[in-house]
Amino acid sequence: MKNKKPFLSLVGAGPGDPELITLKGIKALKQADVVLYDALTHPDLLNYAPAKSLKISVGKRSGQHSIKQEEINELIVKNALEHGHVVRLKGGDPFVFGRGYEEIEYAESFGIETTVIPGLSSATSLSGLQKIPLTNRGMTESFWVLTGTTSCHQLSEDIKIAVQSTATIVILMGVNKLKEITEIFIQNGKKDLPVAIIQNGSLANEKTVIGTTGTILEIAEKEGISTPAVIVAGEVVSLANNFTSEAQRAQNFDFLNELGVLTSTVEKE
Repeated sequence: MKNKKPFLSLVGAGPGDPELITLKGIKALKQADVVLYDALTHPDLLNYAPAKSLKISVGKRSGQHSIKQEEINELIVKNALEHGHVVRLKGGDPFVFGRGYEEIEYAESFGIETTVIPGLSSATSLSGLQKIPLTNRGMTESFWVLTGTTSCHQLSEDIKIAVQSTATIVILMGVNKLKEITEIFIQNGKKDLPVAIIQNGSLANEKTVIGTTGTILEIAEKEGISTPAVIVAGEVVSLANNFTSEAQRAQNFDFLNELGVLTSTVEKE
């Protein structure tokens, strides 16, 4: 290494849209000697890195885990020692089901200085893009963020606990276990609880389906919903624009008519 201090920047790339990365994340990319990036990070983000910097894909996707976490840890250390500043670019936020702490801990065990630049997590940002609040006064006071699949590829037992609350439940990596998840809700008397599934959130090919725990499985299968996707279950989903009932639309129409808004519009035409 030519007089370059080993350094690791753990950067959250956000939920997908390249414009949703932080300014600090972009600054780190511009100073990178090496970028190790995940499969879910947008390729346009690599354009911020210097042309001469190394760009190495270490992506892991469901069912296609080509690189083990231990190998990624070793690549971080190797490239930091050989080249200097390594930017580890991770989708979402690196500390929300991103195994970011493991990478920081491993690098620091070799005396490598590190920093963390948080990113927008899909767990909290994608519902917002759909205008679905995770909390809403008078409706729900909290939300849970859970993984649908544990490291042992089993359904998280925490879902059985969360479903007993009135909180909004956000489940990452759960689409492949949607049948099991909806069964838990139904068994707890929540067959009519509103549910949204957001696939490829924030990207041009985003797809969102909305239903209830009793209908969402059929809807998702019909629409071909697959990974990556986020499941949001809770009364707040009823606030989504395309969940508005016919009765509510009729009520809104009557309200506008009373105000004279509709009449005025017709008269102008």
